[in-house]
Amino acid sequence: MKICVIGTGYVGLTTGTVLADLGHEVYCVDKDKLKIETLARGEVPIYEPGLSELIVRNKDRELLHFTTDIRRAIQKCPVIFITVGTPANEDGSQDLTAINEVIKTLAEEITSHKTIITKSTVLPGTNEKIIETLIDKGIDSSMFDLISNPEFLREGNAVYDMFHPDRIVVGVKRKESMKIVEELYEKLDAPYIITSLTGAEMIKYASNAFLATKISFINELSRICDAYNVEITDIANALGQDKRIAPYFLQAGLGFGGSCFPKDVRALEYAAKQKNIVPEILTAVQHVNDTQVDVYIEKLMTHFTKLEGKKITVWGLAFKPETDDTRESRALVLIKKLLVKGAHIQAYDPIVQLPQKSITVHHDIYESIRGADVLIIATEWNQFKTVDWKKVKDLMKGDILVDGRNIIDPKRIESYQFQYIGVARQ
Repeated sequence: MKICVIGTGYVGLTTGTVLADLGHEVYCVDKDKLKIETLARGEVPIYEPGLSELIVRNKDRELLHFTTDIRRAIQKCPVIFITVGTPANEDGSQDLTAINEVIKTLAEEITSHKTIITKSTVLPGTNEKIIETLIDKGIDSSMFDLISNPEFLREGNAVYDMFHPDRIVVGVKRKESMKIVEELYEKLDAPYIITSLTGAEMIKYASNAFLATKISFINELSRICDAYNVEITDIANALGQDKRIAPYFLQAGLGFGGSCFPKDVRALEYAAKQKNIVPEILTAVQHVNDTQVDVYIEKLMTHFTKLEGKKITVWGLAFKPETDDTRESRALVLIKKLLVKGAHIQAYDPIVQLPQKSITVHHDIYESIRGADVLIIATEWNQFKTVDWKKVKDLMKGDILVDGRNIIDPKRIESYQFQYIGVARQ
């Protein structure tokens, strides 16, 4: 099949590349000329394990193309994926400028039947409005099918997730349009969940909101466990072995960040309020997450009268391991609060090397802690579990380790004469 993927961000690039690897001919479109030129050279502007190799392979097979000519790509391809960004506004609503531009161009270029598949995360009801807009712009309803097919890609595992989905969620107006979806994904082994357009939109938000809820729940529970001197990892392990709960997203720490969870929880809260529903759980999830960094700072403050002038090293800038994404990273939230208190911050991340304002980012993990009063682990990179702790202690001026991700054994670290700070760790 000839497929046009509009938008070469994280979702669009992964989706288009994997579809090409499945044997389809894919045209990835973006108005960013520099990005398209970079991709055409086989260079990938984002860090995602396995993606670069797939891009090179499918470019060589002539199944993957990159272009800025959206009109020609639309005319050439019967299947159109919309994967442009839907950034959040302050109130949780979405800026649909990019999607509206795509719909305007589609309305001008549709001269034969198109199957339009929305992968961009959009608020409930948005796809129905897209249909209305296309019809209002003069496109006969028989000339297109609109399908909602939300993505469930984990950054750092996106290629694997695209090839091995838990389920394929499809929102349709006409069941007949499922034939195209089944052809697209015929090489994937996953059950289909077929629902309405709005049902598919809601499944995406419900999934992310529930996972965010698990994280905030275990973080709030860690505060309670801390007060009763209970080891939170024991509680999380017991909960995880209950088949009704499962072990995923039960690791206490600094909280959740990234491009999806914070934005999607706020968006679902906004959507609820538009229908005069007070989403009390969603509000609480965000409050716990917003205050979790403060719990660690308050614990750190018990060791100092003030943080002004203290040299603090933060390991990890990405919001999670195996990605270079720093959007809504709890590490950056933590750093900002420490800077306000007058601390001097130096940092290290295995992937994120971009200069950060007001801090020093090191390229060497051991240089990053030279002379530090405090070391804080803010992202759970595996590298941080296997460092030479004796060398770290010798290079540091102080002896305080803040484990913001529960990845270090307190007893082991204390054998190197560190003072360990965690929440509900014994």
